[in-house]
Amino acid sequence: MDSTIKKIILYIFVGCIFVVLVTRLVYLQVISVDELSKDSNKNAIKNISETPARGLMFDRNGKVVVDNKPAYTLTITPYQFDKANLNEIANLVNLPPEKLKEDLDKVKGTNRFNPVKIKRGLDFKQVSFLSENKERLKGVDYQVEALRVYPNKFRASHMFGYTKEISEKQLDKQVGDYYKQGDVIGSNGLEESYEEVLRGEKGNKFVSVDVKGREVGAFNDGKSDIPPVNGSDLILSIDADLQEYAEKLLTGKHGGIIAMDPRTGEVLCMVSKPDFDLSIFSGPTDPKDFAKLIMDKEKPLFNRAIQAKYPPGSTWKMMMSLAGLGSGELTPKSTIVCEGSFTYGGRTWEDHGAYGAIMIPTALEKSANVFFYKLGLRLGLENYDKYSSMFNFGKKTGIDLPNETSGLLPTQAYYDKVFGPRGWNQSVLINLGIGQGELLVSPVQLCAYSSAIAMNGLYNQPHLVSKIKNSITGVEENVKYDSHQIDMPKNYFEVVQRGMYLVVNGTGTAKNVKNDTYTIVGKTGTAQNSGNNHSWFVGYAPYEDPKIAICVLGENAGWGNAFGAPIAAAIMVRYLSGNSADIFNESAGSGITD
Repeated sequence: MDSTIKKIILYIFVGCIFVVLVTRLVYLQVISVDELSKDSNKNAIKNISETPARGLMFDRNGKVVVDNKPAYTLTITPYQFDKANLNEIANLVNLPPEKLKEDLDKVKGTNRFNPVKIKRGLDFKQVSFLSENKERLKGVDYQVEALRVYPNKFRASHMFGYTKEISEKQLDKQVGDYYKQGDVIGSNGLEESYEEVLRGEKGNKFVSVDVKGREVGAFNDGKSDIPPVNGSDLILSIDADLQEYAEKLLTGKHGGIIAMDPRTGEVLCMVSKPDFDLSIFSGPTDPKDFAKLIMDKEKPLFNRAIQAKYPPGSTWKMMMSLAGLGSGELTPKSTIVCEGSFTYGGRTWEDHGAYGAIMIPTALEKSANVFFYKLGLRLGLENYDKYSSMFNFGKKTGIDLPNETSGLLPTQAYYDKVFGPRGWNQSVLINLGIGQGELLVSPVQLCAYSSAIAMNGLYNQPHLVSKIKNSITGVEENVKYDSHQIDMPKNYFEVVQRGMYLVVNGTGTAKNVKNDTYTIVGKTGTAQNSGNNHSWFVGYAPYEDPKIAICVLGENAGWGNAFGAPIAAAIMVRYLSGNSADIFNESAGSGITD
């Protein structure tokens, strides 16, 4: 190869190198300048996420029922953290070193340059230690966050719910990127239902750091910081004083209470017993305490007011009456002969007494089983389902709490599936007629049903939150709920209302709770069970102008008039008296069968 060719090759090689270098330079200095600038800033700026305070909760009279207090949370910036200090930090905050290492190992990518929440609820001694050793324990710090407190004498555990640290599974499934490791999220009750309203908007504080990760001051003099926006407040429909009173009446018992304003659907009080102490969840939750609650045979986490489903017993007889009227099987003047027992298909069903030919009001007053045995057969399963569905039985009421049950409204398809098409017959309607058999309902369903009867068929969706208040502007926004008229003539409801009136104010099964000041109406129920019977009472007051409707359930508590009726009457009178009267008499039950 002569020297000329060698020179040409050399020139081409040098030229190629030059073109590559120039191209790379243009890429770095012109094309990718913005992107590379951002990457550079990531390594020079620490982004400290600031958690907003959760919104508060107030009762209908403006009393704070769920509040916040300041609390300290340990944070660690993995990039700066010296793992030689791992055991010291773990011991300081009572965490297993393995758990701390596991939490830090989960942090990947650029998140390693930002603080990660490790443990909430640090005490003063722990915070003081961190402050005194800040220079030595690099990457270890604390943040001030809000912790839930409950400033009243009642619990409302199932209503308020609680927050928990978000799990890895929830993090993976979240829509968007709001939550980070160590954040809390509403996990039950209103805290869960209104999570997006209560949580607020996170802020960001940007801090400049040197090449060793040491903080050197606020980035851009703090002008780039984004302040957090606190969560909105919830204005609840409950009456705090009534809630306290209702919880007191159910202390030591098993059951549920729910009372609402029939005119609006606003829940005035809701109780489920046994319950639990919400303060267990307000700070770092000890896994042993949580496991103890889950394993507790008394099931304190179970919300009996909206999750329990039992046969309604005789509280169902108003539903049967309305279905009979709606279907045309009965008129307001129709009578059914009640002989004291009823025989069908070779089997006899007994009653509490023989009442002769009676109309609906008397059938309700006497809680005459034969009347409703016969009506069930006349009605047929199709009409039974049609009219019961109109009162939302077999469906969720839509109360603004998670995990509500639909109960069970048995249909032909249900019986065919469970027993086979030839494995059942029309006799199931005899038991269904008196609120037994396969029918299952919840207290909130019965309360909404009682409200609709009181309002001549106006069905209002039960709810706990009336308004949402913007924590910045103070503007209150009404929350909309379903309200619709059940398609039945008003005089049908008046017939049933008259029967409920006689139950308490005539010679009926709840005459023991008649009140001279307020006209209480209702219906007792005693649901058969494998153990002791369940006690029910549904009703409303005053009869002339309903302002409160109620359902009381006593698990295995016996007769409806012995347990449910005295509690329900006491709560209704308490509310109507402006929380001043206390008529509760635990021994008021007369022992009348219903």
